[in-house]
Amino acid sequence: MVTVQESGLGSYDHEDPAFALHVGGKLETRSTVPLRDRDDLSLAYTPGVARVCSAIAEHPELVHELTWKSKVVAVVTDGSAVLGLGDIGPAASLPVMEGKAVLFKEFAGVDAVPICLDTNDVSEIVETVVRIAPGFGGINLEDISAPRCFEIERQLRERLDIPVFHDDQHGTAVVVLAALRNAARLTGRGLGDLSVVVSGAGAAGVAVTTILREAGIGDITVADRKGVLHDGRGDLTAVKRRLASVTNDTGMTGSLADALRGADVFIGVSGGVVAEDAVAAMADEAIVFALANPNPEIHPDVARRHARVVATGRSDYPNQINNVLAFPGIFRGALDVGATDVTEDMKLAAAEAIAAVVGDDLADDYVVPSPFDERVAPAVAEAVSAAARRDGVVRR
Repeated sequence: MVTVQESGLGSYDHEDPAFALHVGGKLETRSTVPLRDRDDLSLAYTPGVARVCSAIAEHPELVHELTWKSKVVAVVTDGSAVLGLGDIGPAASLPVMEGKAVLFKEFAGVDAVPICLDTNDVSEIVETVVRIAPGFGGINLEDISAPRCFEIERQLRERLDIPVFHDDQHGTAVVVLAALRNAARLTGRGLGDLSVVVSGAGAAGVAVTTILREAGIGDITVADRKGVLHDGRGDLTAVKRRLASVTNDTGMTGSLADALRGADVFIGVSGGVVAEDAVAAMADEAIVFALANPNPEIHPDVARRHARVVATGRSDYPNQINNVLAFPGIFRGALDVGATDVTEDMKLAAAEAIAAVVGDDLADDYVVPSPFDERVAPAVAEAVSAAARRDGVVRR
């Protein structure tokens, strides 16, 4: 291993291409106006800028037209639930937040700024974001652990008049719904015909369950590490109690394997392990979304022995459930119309748009488009903008 100890820094492998890519970071700022002479300087800065500031002070809504606010998103984290790494803190999370900003720009032309906060306190995070919000057109919450993420998002949505979106929840949910729409179509069923088992009652599990219910799936059972959520369990958190109250209509008890017996769909967002015989006991034409990264709840090659459609969160297998299919277009669409919120209808519209991109090319190994399909972000943005207008949450 080649190190940089001689410069007083820590060690890393210079031959690893991941490290080489990250040297110096992945972002920079760039001017969008010329600065060639004194005239340019007098317009971009003093004295010309004072006229613009005064106009905004008199008519605050002009900030959306006369600054970058209408096209920039803050990517906010506390580093408490980063990828599969867990609570690694704000500094170690910065490469991921930079990467998120790169994806925003490359896939949808949305500028984004990483904000890594050195606190895990809900009130401190909320207050900090509220105070920096005047400089941004949207807030993307990222890699904040449950259950704090639910309260942080709730409070920020109440207090801010710009879109607030926790991607670990809603980005995952949107893409799951898009893939499930197409998987159901492939197997000749409607969403309302499906019985679904969700493994995981954290951020993604809650959001997936919510959006599936909004989309018309009534038969949903959620399980955590201790088994199926039901009203009779005395060990449930407030979040899990709410989940139990709106799912599991039959009052099922028992383990995840018990719930999977005869089920049409498995959606794993837990990082647990599902045995092959549990998948084998599912209904014919089963659909398995094993989304834990880097190790799916059941290996996709094993799942394919028993399921018609298999999806993972990995890029080296077909049907990757990748949030990048959702969040760039969602924010692009929201910013384009000056949305003040991200509504459930906007999320449903995004899922429908992603599913529609697949079109007549639908196949067992193609229920969601590639992240590099250039049709995705524009389709999502258009659908989200239209839904925002219908919901009346637009400025223009």
